[in-house]
Amino acid sequence: MDLLRALHGYQFGSSLTLLFPTPYALSTLILLVWSVAPAIKGVVSRSFLVWLRVVWVLTLIPAATGVILALGGAKVPSAVDVGGGLTRYGLPYDSSRDLEHWMYSAFALLSLYVIEVLVRGRMIPYRSGLKFLPVATLFLYGVAYMIGRVAVLPGSTPGS
Repeated sequence: MDLLRALHGYQFGSSLTLLFPTPYALSTLILLVWSVAPAIKGVVSRSFLVWLRVVWVLTLIPAATGVILALGGAKVPSAVDVGGGLTRYGLPYDSSRDLEHWMYSAFALLSLYVIEVLVRGRMIPYRSGLKFLPVATLFLYGVAYMIGRVAVLPGSTPGS
């Protein structure tokens, strides 16, 4: 279980944590910056597709370990009272953050699916769909950022 917790909950320990708290958030930020080129050129490079697959892997590893941990009864650290109404990070606990963490994880999977649809040109014509690619990757980055933020920081109802 400790290995699963380490895999699932890895966070960077530097000042850059404000920009990307987890490797997953960093990978989506890179995808966001990279998505501007296909939107302008109107064609997706093979390297972009490879990076998109890397983002899929970095999404599915924490998702799978999170499901396993949840089946074992674990919750996000911001939703667990370790004593005195505080989390292990010394902040007020908020039990609603666990469901919020699940919600953002579902949004991440959904937005990756939308990105795949845009890149493949299935439901939307290929060139016009690529113009929406930076918007979809911006949403994905925001969701990935919030996944890490929700796991650590209390929400608007601390102590509940």
